Amino acid sequence: MIENSDFDFKKEKLPSLARKIVHGGMWIFLWRIIEKLLGLIRLIVVARLLSPNDFGLLGVAALVTAILNIFIESGFNQALIQKKETIQKFLNTAWTVQAIRGVFIFAIIWFIAPFAANFFNEPKSLNIIRFFSFTQVIDGFRNIGLVLFQKEMEFKKQFFCNIFPEIIALIATIWAAYILHNVWALVIGAIVCSVFIFIFSYAMHPYRPRLEFNLSKFKILISFGKWVIGYGILGFLIIQGDDILVGKVLGAAALGLYQMAYRISNLPATQITHVIIQVTFPAYAKMQDNIPRLREAYLRVLKIVGFISFPLAGLIFLFSSDFTEIFLGTKWMQMVPAMQVLCVFGLIRSLTSTTGPIFVGVGKPKIMTWLSSIQLIVMIIIIYPLTKRWGILGTAIATLIPNLITPVLASMQLLKIIKCSLRNFLVPIIVPMICSGVMINFGLFLLKINGQLNIFLFLINVIAAIGCYLMSIYFIGRMFNYNISEFVAQIVQQFRSKDVV
Repeated sequence: MIENSDFDFKKEKLPSLARKIVHGGMWIFLWRIIEKLLGLIRLIVVARLLSPNDFGLLGVAALVTAILNIFIESGFNQALIQKKETIQKFLNTAWTVQAIRGVFIFAIIWFIAPFAANFFNEPKSLNIIRFFSFTQVIDGFRNIGLVLFQKEMEFKKQFFCNIFPEIIALIATIWAAYILHNVWALVIGAIVCSVFIFIFSYAMHPYRPRLEFNLSKFKILISFGKWVIGYGILGFLIIQGDDILVGKVLGAAALGLYQMAYRISNLPATQITHVIIQVTFPAYAKMQDNIPRLREAYLRVLKIVGFISFPLAGLIFLFSSDFTEIFLGTKWMQMVPAMQVLCVFGLIRSLTSTTGPIFVGVGKPKIMTWLSSIQLIVMIIIIYPLTKRWGILGTAIATLIPNLITPVLASMQLLKIIKCSLRNFLVPIIVPMICSGVMINFGLFLLKINGQLNIFLFLINVIAAIGCYLMSIYFIGRMFNYNISEFVAQIVQQFRSKDVV
């Protein structure tokens, strides 16, 4: 049964590494909650001041930058975190490559910007692309010492390094949107964020990198990073390929609608995934030679991810139309059907995000590369005809279909690595899935009897749906010995304990 594979917090004190996972996870999760609240404020305010076309123009600039970013990726950060021995001797070489890469990307973008604007048939995007690319130079000279925070799981320091730049960028973006009422407000916000992350990276970490290139150290890092690069390229084409197609075929306004739908619907993936990768990757790397501990840690993570991701996706599916109309305005309503499809994609992405850190942490990123290749091939075959037929809704469907196939293959590889039974793997998924189904049906009933919603009724319905989910978890979970409340209480107790490192 699933509880037998979970670590017994009562009988045995968590080892230092596990306490670091819990402690670090809480700090990262707190950061993501605050970041999402700041993002929601920015989204609601700026979306009412700007148009979908403005968001689409920035989306074009972001796509051009992201394409070059991923194709000139080094994979060095992951290689540094995965290495068992001390990494200080590699930092100067890694930082030098990072800095040169940032300048190189900026120069290329400045040169190809006219061709990119012509490709997307958006002449207005030319200067936006060029000025947005300044973020690459700034990010390239960021302090490489920050990787030590993640390797040693000092996420409290990383929390403070991230939160202040985001707050400053939020203020700058809203102020610029109020004054300018155009896409340049978004560009200003992005540059301000990069500048202050750069400043805080040196303020928060004492390491001071210097220009140095050692060929032997470079080869050691790139030998691991090449598979991370391959996976990153494939992952980019899978995650961003739909944006490129929408921008090219349907235009900037449709791209703005699609990206907004994607951003909201992928809340479980973009928030939870970020926490999972940041916290578990360095932890799994340290556990790679101890399969029983690796299995226990993974099942614990999967249980938390499933408990949070399923109801989040269900809430987005239920209330996407009302949320859009109440908070964003009627000009965004066209994105609702795509948002509802993409929230299923976000749920699956959130669950499969638990496998990636295992593969990389145990030194097998090649598995992710091959799985992503399969996913990309399927998407390439179906995305264009579906987009031409149904617009951004067709794009959303084409994005979802490949993600119904590869998680099965990923799970099969995972179970072999951690030597886990199928039952122990499925229980943390099945229980929240059933309970979320109950919640969705209850929510549909509420929407039917309430009719037209205002902000007050919207919040009441959301709270009622969450309450239904928690009650279902309590009663249905007992049938499967799920016991999530006791599990969460034990984690909180460990986080508050004085001996947490």
